[in-house]
Amino acid sequence: MCCALVRIATSLLVIGLVVTGSPGHTASAINATIDLTTGPRRIFTPAVALGAGIDGHSQGDSAAIYRPEILRAMRSAGLGPLSYRLRTELAIEAWHWNPRGQWSDPARREGYWASDDQSDTPILASYGYRLPRRGNTIDQAENNGYSRLVDGDVTTFWKSNPYLDQRYTGEDNRRHPQWVIVDFAKRTPVNALRIAWSNPYAVRYRVQYWAGEDPQDPDEYPQGHWQNFPTGQISAGQGGNVTLRLSQRAIRLRFMRILLEESSASAPPAAKDPRDALGYAIWELHGGTLNASGQLHDVIRHGKKADRQTRLFVSSTDPWHRAIDIDKEVEQPGIDRVFSSGIRQDLPVLMAVGALYDTPDNAAALLRYLKRRGYPLRGVEIGEEPDGQYVAPEDYGALYLQIADALRAVDPAITLGGPSFQSLWDQPMMAWSGTEVAQDQPWLARFLSYLQARDRQAALGFLSFEWYPFDEVCAPPAPKLQQAPVLLRSALDELYRQGLPRAVPLYMTEYGYSAYSTQAEVDLTGALFNADTVGTFLESGGATAYLYGYEPSPIYRAPDCNTWGNNTLFLSDESRRILAPTATYHGIALLTQQWLGNPNQPHAVYSVRLTKGRAAGRLPVSAYAVKRPDGQWAMLLLNKDSKQDQVVALHFLQPLARISEPFLGPADLYQFSAAQYRWQANGEHGRPLRSRPPAHSRLASHQPVKVRLPPGSLTVIRSHQQP
Repeated sequence: MCCALVRIATSLLVIGLVVTGSPGHTASAINATIDLTTGPRRIFTPAVALGAGIDGHSQGDSAAIYRPEILRAMRSAGLGPLSYRLRTELAIEAWHWNPRGQWSDPARREGYWASDDQSDTPILASYGYRLPRRGNTIDQAENNGYSRLVDGDVTTFWKSNPYLDQRYTGEDNRRHPQWVIVDFAKRTPVNALRIAWSNPYAVRYRVQYWAGEDPQDPDEYPQGHWQNFPTGQISAGQGGNVTLRLSQRAIRLRFMRILLEESSASAPPAAKDPRDALGYAIWELHGGTLNASGQLHDVIRHGKKADRQTRLFVSSTDPWHRAIDIDKEVEQPGIDRVFSSGIRQDLPVLMAVGALYDTPDNAAALLRYLKRRGYPLRGVEIGEEPDGQYVAPEDYGALYLQIADALRAVDPAITLGGPSFQSLWDQPMMAWSGTEVAQDQPWLARFLSYLQARDRQAALGFLSFEWYPFDEVCAPPAPKLQQAPVLLRSALDELYRQGLPRAVPLYMTEYGYSAYSTQAEVDLTGALFNADTVGTFLESGGATAYLYGYEPSPIYRAPDCNTWGNNTLFLSDESRRILAPTATYHGIALLTQQWLGNPNQPHAVYSVRLTKGRAAGRLPVSAYAVKRPDGQWAMLLLNKDSKQDQVVALHFLQPLARISEPFLGPADLYQFSAAQYRWQANGEHGRPLRSRPPAHSRLASHQPVKVRLPPGSLTVIRSHQQP
């Protein structure tokens, strides 16, 4: 393979794209130039590079999805390796990956959990367990939990994660300040705060407000800074119930933060576990204004549902829980069900372990179980979306290294990585900015600095991120589709600007048009977006892209407008019975079965430069070229213009002699467009009116290739001809 590439590396292959508008009108040509002079951008094997993610769902979904007929349909897409997604981590829950295991307090069936790594009963389903010391009001799963800080219940409390204490980190606790953020939803007069401390309480802490622009959430990065209240700095806290007058006059603010800097390290009465004395704990918060007689007008809303509380965000949460906290609505597919089902197609799996709401012991037990069963692993992804859950990079780094050490004690050669970025931030996050732990830098830069300062860079065997670039699903999708490749390339460049070594492999562990529901996901737009994402990622050097939406799923409504959709290969009913393949299924199958060849052999991807006069970079076309192991050139062409046709004329250009020779047939042509697929929007009853595979035709021998690209279409052209 390498020798064949060397022989052709002295040429340029140029494909001329002639764009047509209305009948009878022909626009000037678009040229797509494949540069062979510098060799391929990268070599990849499809069975490694193109995979899919499997996730947790609701009770009973694992049994419904892992049926032979469903698994056959999923495998027919041609995707290879699996990434196991951890929904419990998004739900702020601990994961009992094995229903059998051991509590740290077995008599009461509560405490810190480690699943059994020795049991022989097959694990078909597993569940998340709600954390009764939870601090965040909202979560990113079912969102049916709530904060114990403002639940109006004096018998419940929030507690920070004890694994961020120096007993476990080996570092001064000043390296890991904890915090609570109150979001009043709008600018509100505040000059007082009442804290009902539990144990351990804060000896030294500061109460602050955000001075600057108001963002929607603390994970954004608006202009501004955290400002201490004039009398909000406490250096000798005694616990108990404390009412603080923070300023003489009320300050109008939206966000208030309690920055916790030194713990009393005091345990509650009758506590037996040393972790009970580590971190910080608060029963309840009240805030607002003090009147002249010292009475507090509390403007914080209290309740046991997220929509009845003032929103609170915390830096971490104690993974302590009880047997009664099981959440059947967060069901993970069982380990043995996944590995024995055939869905992984004998390929190693990228496994996940909890970091934010779990323990190193539980992670190590999972790895022992997998090894004992002989299940092959690509690696282990530690945690899921810590940036989207407001976790400071240094805190995640401390938890990451503890889990890495526990896993390496089981298998010194296991590949580890993370953090499964929710978004690729390029500025400091509001939630943890100004903590004086380090200079305010983007999330990744601080995480990498944390590893480097401890000489632990080698602990990051891969960097993982998720890619859902479009939150505004109510806006027209056409302009966003044009932006997609540029946004992804810019995001990947940002990783390296923040210090990621080029040698660290990139795993895109989830991707889709949006994290929210929209028709674009089940329409042709979704197929175009996903194909564009795969092509851009491979061309940019990415190691593996895992499509999200492998399992059949119903469609759901977007929160702010009447658009229905989902990231899924197959539209299903609520029982996961397949109703129809979506455009994404046909688009992915086109890539895996026609654009690419033998999935177990290397392919070479070459860069393609599109030009049309001075319009380079603003064209509604994407083009990706691979040299397949069977010797064929395969071009993936995307016409992202939903209204205009284009005509494709292919030819070779020899750069030295500047002689243009036509690209001649025979060639295979595969096209997927509105002729094969059409979505009929009808609320929750939306369906494809037609859903057929790409059309195939054979182009004549010894004739210059000219192909019409329909509006909003995917096209693959394959030929054995050499320049």
